[in-house]
Amino acid sequence: TVSPRIDLTLYPLQPAYGDALIFLGRIHPEKGVHLAIEVARQSGWPLLIAGIIQDKTYFEEQVEPHLDDRQIRYIGPVDVPGKNELFAHARALLHLNTIPERFGLVLAEANAAGVPVIAMDLGSCREVIENGRTGFLVNNVNEAVQALQKLPEIDRAACRENVQQRFSIDTMVAGYERVYAEIFDRQTN
Repeated sequence: TVSPRIDLTLYPLQPAYGDALIFLGRIHPEKGVHLAIEVARQSGWPLLIAGIIQDKTYFEEQVEPHLDDRQIRYIGPVDVPGKNELFAHARALLHLNTIPERFGLVLAEANAAGVPVIAMDLGSCREVIENGRTGFLVNNVNEAVQALQKLPEIDRAACRENVQQRFSIDTMVAGYERVYAEIFDRQTN
């Protein structure tokens, strides 16, 4: 498997912990925005939500009623500079997906910026996040709230180093070269 790549030049390291939790992704039940809201409510941390509204009914029923100007805000879709603005304010990225994730690109982007990730232990989240080193893998809202207390254990520079080693453009190129070499060797033998 060759993982997608991250252009590290797009996501500068944010060395200091921010003052908010962030959610970045599609506004859809499978992405768990409602769970991120519950983590924010239980922890008392503000939550910034960014992304396209893919399921309008879900947004209107599960997200919008919880929005306010103080604790939970919806920003809308963001581009790379918008992501970096969020990462600059981030204490952690919440990625509480309700289905197995194929590859959570936003997890690697957040880690590239030095932002720890609290993610559901489903699908590829385990492949992207090193539990206890670049974030925490959890199974429910209560575990996510508890993980917030352990964020000071995460070295933001280690988050970026992990992305450099595993998800950089150079790593992707080397991965494809290995795959092509293996295919070539099979065809010539």
